[in-house]
Amino acid sequence: MNANRFLRVALALALLSSGGLVTARANDTAAELRTGGLVFVRSDAIEMEEEDLFISMDEIRVDYVFRNRTEEDVRSIVAFPMPEIPSSPYTMVATPWLGEDVTPGDNIFGFSVEIDGTPVEPNLEMRASAAGLDVTEELLAAGIPVNHLAPGIDAQLAELDDATKADWIARGMLHHDFYEDDDTRVDHYWPLWSLRATYWWWSTFPGDARMRVSHRYTPSVGGTAGASFLENDGTPGGYDLEGYQRRYCLEGSFLRALENATRQSGADYPPFSEAWISYVLTTGGNWAGTIGRFTLTVDKGAPENFISFCGEGVEKIGPTTFRMVKEDFYPARDLEFLIMRRLDQP
Repeated sequence: MNANRFLRVALALALLSSGGLVTARANDTAAELRTGGLVFVRSDAIEMEEEDLFISMDEIRVDYVFRNRTEEDVRSIVAFPMPEIPSSPYTMVATPWLGEDVTPGDNIFGFSVEIDGTPVEPNLEMRASAAGLDVTEELLAAGIPVNHLAPGIDAQLAELDDATKADWIARGMLHHDFYEDDDTRVDHYWPLWSLRATYWWWSTFPGDARMRVSHRYTPSVGGTAGASFLENDGTPGGYDLEGYQRRYCLEGSFLRALENATRQSGADYPPFSEAWISYVLTTGGNWAGTIGRFTLTVDKGAPENFISFCGEGVEKIGPTTFRMVKEDFYPARDLEFLIMRRLDQP
């Protein structure tokens, strides 16, 4: 690894350590309350006629039109599941909710719901898992927040008794390391469990009628401080290029534009940072039929930024915005967006 490459990797790790791993968002889905929490199910009575989705690095907006296909009112739990948020001693999740006044039960994403223009207060279920097993109740019994990003959790973990620490380390719930400070050993314990958060509420869908549902929230945008899939001269290469091509459908024109921008900048390495946004679209397939009309609008943030994502029939509708419209749409894959932000611009 040459010096410039090492610098870019070091910058990426530095940003990740201060908050850089992306989390995704999900479509509404029907659910049931069972032992152990919410279980997502399919509804054959309710169809999603329209979904209008707006995604940017500052805000996510989703507007739905649902229709009850039956003559009878249908009362159902509607859930909005967040994807798994992992924890690692080497990375942290970039979150919009961290602060001294945050408690484990807070609305951590600033998530809001309106039904036909009337605000609804959503419930929030948070579950923890480690090594594929649910460990929520064990954490709560020990007085540890399920939210592994809760302020002060490091101190709480350090206060656990030695037997609990050893058990949790063996089960992949806890990471332990230490360092020497003036001949004094300093031990550190880091949560390794994953967080699953789901917002949910009861809704009554009137018989043979339409209902509008809207969500708003602040996204958690991840990324790196450098362009990890480009070589120093801006040509494709580096870390996980094939993975980036699969996730973001990187086309030749996109890669050439990054190479040209690198060459024109005169920098020793690509003058970009990466931003990642994901949206879990496939849960929209749990309603009856297809999505009648699906509209996606994406804002890349600044005219000098570059964006890539998988989509068909995408049109540029403004200096920073792109739109894709689909009829009778079945969400077969989730959406992932890569935004390359210029480092050499104001």
